[in-house]
Parts: sequence; structure tokens; C-alpha cells
Amino acid sequence: MHSEKVRVAIIGGGVSALTAAFELTQPHLRNRFQVTVYQLGWRLGGKGASGRGAADRIEEHGLHLWMGFYDNAFGMMRAVYRELGRDPRECHIADWRDAFVPANFVGLADRTSSGEWAPWLAHFPATPGDPGDPLPGGLPVFSVQNYLVRGARLLAELIASAYRTSGERFEPSGSAFSMSERIARILNYGALATGVAVIEAAELLKTIIVSAPVAPTSAVLPLLDKLGEVARDRLGAVLATDDGMRRLWEVIDLVLAILRGVVRFELAFDSRGFDAVDDYDWREWLRINGASDASLDSAFIRGIYNLALAYRDGDERRPALSAACALRGSVRMFFGYRGALFWRMTAGMGDIVFAPLYEVLFARGVRFEFFHRLENIKVCDAARLRPGERPYIEALEFDVQAKPKGGTYNPLKLVRGLPCWPSEPKWTDLEGGEDQRAGGWQFESFWDHRHVEKKTLRVVDDFDAVVLGVGVGAIPHVAREIVAQDPRWRAMVARVKGVASQAFQIWLRADMKQLGWRHNQVNLAAFSPPFETWADMRDLIAEESWKDAPRSLAYFCSVLPTPPHVPDREDRDYPTRRHEEVRKNVVHFLDHRVGRLWPDAVDARGHFRWDELVDAAETGGGPRATGTSRISSQFYTANVEPTGYYTLSLPGTSRYRISPLDVRYDNLTISGDWTSCGLNTGCIESAVMSGKLAAHAISRSPPLHSIVGYYHP
Repeated sequence: MHSEKVRVAIIGGGVSALTAAFELTQPHLRNRFQVTVYQLGWRLGGKGASGRGAADRIEEHGLHLWMGFYDNAFGMMRAVYRELGRDPRECHIADWRDAFVPANFVGLADRTSSGEWAPWLAHFPATPGDPGDPLPGGLPVFSVQNYLVRGARLLAELIASAYRTSGERFEPSGSAFSMSERIARILNYGALATGVAVIEAAELLKTIIVSAPVAPTSAVLPLLDKLGEVARDRLGAVLATDDGMRRLWEVIDLVLAILRGVVRFELAFDSRGFDAVDDYDWREWLRINGASDASLDSAFIRGIYNLALAYRDGDERRPALSAACALRGSVRMFFGYRGALFWRMTAGMGDIVFAPLYEVLFARGVRFEFFHRLENIKVCDAARLRPGERPYIEALEFDVQAKPKGGTYNPLKLVRGLPCWPSEPKWTDLEGGEDQRAGGWQFESFWDHRHVEKKTLRVVDDFDAVVLGVGVGAIPHVAREIVAQDPRWRAMVARVKGVASQAFQIWLRADMKQLGWRHNQVNLAAFSPPFETWADMRDLIAEESWKDAPRSLAYFCSVLPTPPHVPDREDRDYPTRRHEEVRKNVVHFLDHRVGRLWPDAVDARGHFRWDELVDAAETGGGPRATGTSRISSQFYTANVEPTGYYTLSLPGTSRYRISPLDVRYDNLTISGDWTSCGLNTGCIESAVMSGKLAAHAISRSPPLHSIVGYYHP
């Protein structure tokens, strides 16, 4: 006989799993649930885990930026910081506004007409409110009609801007003709020969859509087609002569293609919403709706694929991104952001997100079992089920990797008053920990399955419900019984894929200006492989503990070629080989690519000046390395663990995602950005939405209508 509380076992410590824990322990549920989180290794975070290494430097899984439309994620973190109630006199990151700051400058690496790389930088203006605020009223925010209106207004502004930039003047015609007569005049006019005519056509299109957002296709498509002809002509005219105008007309061309596609495919009337075009690749869908080859190969489109790590098997020659997910993500990103397009964390993600979550959940009574690696989810024998009884999880089988001394593990360390996660376990707090350290135990490695004991949890005796919150790549390994007997799970595993990633961080003696970067602090995508994405993270240096502080800090990341099947668990050297592969990629990138971004970071031969790297061991009096060997002092990672794979949004796969609300198994729900959650992209917001859905599946809380964007088209 056990207590009246419902005992929930949550497997995993990433965003979705901890969101579920947060929701299940909300005060209004009156302590109905006893939640235990089972986590391999010594820290929470999943793909967002970070640690403090030498000189307390922040070491991340990759580059993590929050978007201004992450209303669920920001809403949760704002609540976490309120409940945490840190004293700002004791901890300088006490409020969510201390933890997140706007990042308004965004960049793309663009190829100029001469073939050179050049930054294309934009400042996105602040918008009213903050992410996580209640949504504004008026026209439904998440409707295709609303997006058509916003798109038509944006198109008119872009076209007017293009002609103003070119020096042409525009005065409203003040025409007394009716709308139908004006449409007929424009269409009968043939080619829109003047800027005045083009702008008038764009304004007319805007008027039609704003006044009647579901205007008939016959009224809208001809205007879009005429404007598309103009965009392609103008783009062709400036392609090799004016990079600034080329970029503007590329964006106009893409906006036109999106509007044309939404109208042609009648997405405003389709009950599937944007999912009606899920089978198309993003570029493919834009092309069939009139986008030019130049626009499809633009930095803007490449940047979107980079942002989503959208490459099959990590192969950058095989870009693949669901048109539905790209369309949904784009309109949310550009039309739904509040405050800033991007927000940066002011320390590591572990420090900003997972340490506060851990502290709040621990105070609520959530139990944490670190060093528990799930090996198998055992499903009940179908022959024992009574008529009408659903299958259920009978047992959870774990390998216990280590035992804390005294039975309790305190995972955090303080860095100048800020609770953080160390980059390694606290070995001295573990029974036999020093021997494990000497033996090179890798608690977070799929290929290191050493353990100190086995543990089996049984339904009724030890748990009542399970939240499976591991990454998509781990599902075939920990849920193999379910996959073997359930066709839907087999289809999900076969279709909903993840990809490995690579990242590196370098600390440099020179500041960015001295390295040759003459622009604002920026997040930049669409650069040269193998590291297309870069962020200037100089602000984080102040959060570290250097004796001789660096003047700049750069994060780079990208996909990493991923085998179709995870290598055998007995291949223990696999992570080491991939880590060495990333090291070579970093060295080659710095010696042969980075000079195009930072021209003063390289010597006369174009090779990287390795002495610029700051080595924490040297600042502490250690020996000095030289040349490319200095890269060993920096941080680089091959994220090849199956549970750490980034979730892809491949064309035609959304239908194979399973929802946390699925009732196939009586006592099991799932969470993760790989589930069907309303956004279906690999991001923090998807993970939070999924965690909320998992909590709802168990407790009927939070209400579904409170999950922002769940009912998105």
C-alpha cells in the first residue's frame, strides 16, 4: 500500500521533462503528485546542458538563443524566477530580466556579386511587450488570415522601400475608380512599367487582403503574379551590380512566393492549416509558388536551413526542411516576436535555466535520482490484459552509474554567488568516485555502459505513471519493446529523425575590432561550412573567473555527419574518433575560413594567429603550447550521443509524430521537441509545449487553451 499521491517517474532532465515536473507540482494541484526525475550522469539539461570548466568558463552543448515568440518558455522561466525569489544583493542574476537580454542585431553571411563574403546585418526594432506577456486582443493572432494581412502590409512596405532607395518618388494616385476597376486597369496595363504603378499594385493588394482577409483567389492571385514578374525582373537587373538592392528584391520575391502559396493552396480554408504543405520541402514549395533561383539560394534561405540544422544525416549537400514547419516558424518568428527577435542568456544555459528549475523543483519536493541510465521500458504481457484494458508500463530498468556518499548528491557549485553545474561530476562526493575518475568513466556516453548496480522500478510498487522525456535518438534503445510491438512507434522512429551537431568556443586576446570585425555584436548564420553559425558572446567573459581575462569570445556551431544507425555500444572509441574529427574541422576552419569574417585574425598567408587563443592553464602558470596544438586548450564538442541529437523537421514527417496526449498506453506519456506539440520544430519552445502537454495528459493541467500556439494553424 502506498500513499495517496500519484507517483510520477520522469525519465530525462531536459527542457520538456522539467517542464512536465514544473506543471505537475504547481500549487493549485494541491500536492497530488510525487514526482521523481531520473537523470543519467551528474547534471540536468539534455541538449541544453552546460558546465563550468577551467577558469569557471562556460562550456555549452552548442549555441542557444531564445526567440522573441517563445511565450511558453519565457512564461515558465519568468514564473521560475519569481518563485525562486533570489536576493539581488547575494546573486546578481536574480530576476528573469537579469537572465535574458535582447539581441536585436542579426546577421547573415552573404556572397556578393564579386564572390566575396560580406556580412548582411539588420537591426530588428523592439516591439511592444515581452515574451510571456498575455497575447494582445483583436484579430486572432494565430490565424492564416492574420498572417496574410501582416504579409501584405510587409510586402507593400518593402516595395515602397525598394523604390525609395532607387530614387523614384511615389505619390498616392487618389484614384476615384472602384477597387474592381483599379484591379482591371493594373492587369490590362500589362507589365508594371513604373515604380508608381508597382507601388500602387502593392497597395491595392494590401487593401484587398486587409479589407477581406479571405478574399477570393481570383482577385488576389493575378496581382501577386504581376508583382512577381516585376520582382524577378528587378532582381535580375541588380543581381550583379547592387548587393543592397539585390538583397531587398530577394526578400520581396520570397514574401511574394509565400503569399502566393498561402492563397494558391487555400491554407486559410484547410482544416490542416500549414500542415497541408508538410510533404513539401521549404525550397521546393517556394519554387513552385514562383520564387526565383537567386532568392532560393540567398543568404536568407540558407540562414533558415542553418537555424534548423536542416540537413538529412548531417549532410550539408542534402538540405531538407518541412514547408509547413518553416512557414509556421517564419510567421511566428517575424510577426510574433515581442521585445526583441532574439534574446541571449547572460550566462550558460545550465546556469540560467536548469539551475533555477532544479532549485524550484527541489524546494517543491521533487526528487532527483542522478546517475540513473534507463536501459529498458518493460511493457506488460498482452496476454494478461483484461478485456478493454490498455497496455501499460510494467517496469523501468536502470543501470545505476554511481552512488553518492550518504545517498544524496548536491549537483551545483557556486560561481560568485551564482549556482552553476560543473563540467564534471563531483567525484569526491561519489562512492569510489576517485577510481571512476581514474578509469575514465563517461557518465553521459551511450558507449560507456559501466555501472555499479542494476535497479528495477515496478508499477504499483514504485511508480504509477511515466513521462518519457529523453531525446528522439534514444527512443529505439530505451523503448525497444514498445517499438517492436507498436507500428506507430516504429513509424515514428523511422521517420522523425535527429542529427548530430558540432560546436566550438574560443577565447581570444584581441577584441573583435582588433580581429577585424568592424560591426555590432551579432549572431550570424549562412557562413561557410563546416561552421555556418557564429555568435559574438563577449558578454559572458565577465561571468567567468580568468586571471588574465580574454577580450573576446566566439561560439560556432553546425551539423555533423550522422550515420543512419547509431554505432554499436561496444564501440567505445566512437565518441573519441568523432571528437577528433571536430578538432580537425575546427583547425581547418580557423586556418582557412575565419579570415573571411575576421581579416585581422590571420597572418599574411591567411592562416589563423594561434597565439590569439587564451589558455586557462597558461594564465595559471602552466606550460605554453604553440601553433595548432593550442586548440586543445579551447572547448569543442561532437554531440553524437543519441539522446543529444537535434530534432529535424523533415518533409512529410509531422504526421508520424505522436502526441503526449496519446492514450495508447495507460500509464505512459512522452515529452520532447520530437513529439506532436503544435510547433513541431527542434527548439526550446517546442520542448516546453510538449512538457505542458505531458503534464496535461496526467493531471488535466495546464488547460490546453493556455498553451500558447497549441491551436496554431
